[in-house]
Amino acid sequence: MFVSVIIAAGGRGVRLGAGEPKQLLAIGGASMLQRTLETFLRAACVNEVVVALPSELVDAPPSFLRGNGKPVRLVAGGTRRQDSVAAAFARTSPEADVVVIHDAARPFVTESLIERTVAAAREAGAAIAALPVHDTVKQTSEAFVARTLPREQIVLAQTPQAFRRDVLAAALERARQTDAEVTDEAMLVEQAGFPVRVVAGEPRNVKITTAEDLRAARQAAADGGRASGRVGNGYDLHRLVEGRPFVLAGVAIASAVGPLGHSDADVLCHALTDAVFGASALGDIGRHFPDTDERWRGAAGLDLLGRAVALARDAGFTLVNADAVVIVERPKLAAYVPAICANLAGTLGVDLGAVSVKAKTNEGVGAIGRGDAIACHAVAMVTDAP
Repeated sequence: MFVSVIIAAGGRGVRLGAGEPKQLLAIGGASMLQRTLETFLRAACVNEVVVALPSELVDAPPSFLRGNGKPVRLVAGGTRRQDSVAAAFARTSPEADVVVIHDAARPFVTESLIERTVAAAREAGAAIAALPVHDTVKQTSEAFVARTLPREQIVLAQTPQAFRRDVLAAALERARQTDAEVTDEAMLVEQAGFPVRVVAGEPRNVKITTAEDLRAARQAAADGGRASGRVGNGYDLHRLVEGRPFVLAGVAIASAVGPLGHSDADVLCHALTDAVFGASALGDIGRHFPDTDERWRGAAGLDLLGRAVALARDAGFTLVNADAVVIVERPKLAAYVPAICANLAGTLGVDLGAVSVKAKTNEGVGAIGRGDAIACHAVAMVTDAP
């Protein structure tokens, strides 16, 4: 699959009042645009990037836009966002199967979110990242409430937004013919009659529009000094017995024995779950998912970990990174580690590079060394959500 990315960076950030295009303002030692571009260039699914810029920057671009490993093309943006996207779309490779559109002003996008949105678009034709609404939503008319909207049916749209090439081409052509005014490309696609799938967005993937947004983003980045960073540790151990499946982070491991437990006994996810709870001061896995509760019998470790991450987010925390050591004499796990890390990154909502999993033996010592048990030590870091 060939994936082209359009980064919408043609605006001038008038509402920010910075005196220069906001996409060039620094956050943690790098501009918004540079942070955004580098994340897309790291994403394994991305083949090329087209950046829509103010016309004067196309002729004299910043150095970070030149000499990248993947092709990066520059185009002059138009008066409206949709004009910039149309100009950039014309420069994407004809062989592109999926085209992704992202705002340069969302510099905290993750590789995991990019990968999930692309996968959904490939399957459904169009997909957007979006967040659920937690507050009660009111529709107003002349400063009075007209009606209350069902919040369970409402989401807050983000980017990236991804589309099969033919879907986006049809939507852009319809917009050209009708001169429709839209606020994002998903709206164009909706108006053209195509369904748009919703992918779970990330609270950290904020759009920087105002001076207050910029201050919060800088606080969240390295130059703000993440004094709010908190670390938790977790540990789990299970006996290994015949007739049980051996699963780590949703990956089935070929083995004659598997861990015994009330749930799926996934020591890696259980240790990480406790690490997330510990960092967020939310108790432990036994408090939230007790083995006396039949709801959790056979529960997948990834599901429990995802629930822990959601609880941490509800408490105001965002995952930063995770590290774990799985200790087992056999089977050997090295071949499974890449898939394990990919699953964990998706569940934790972080970049693949923010997840580390190592496998060690116990050198023949004790129950683990005899092959009777498996254990895991894990740490996770969280920070206050921006």
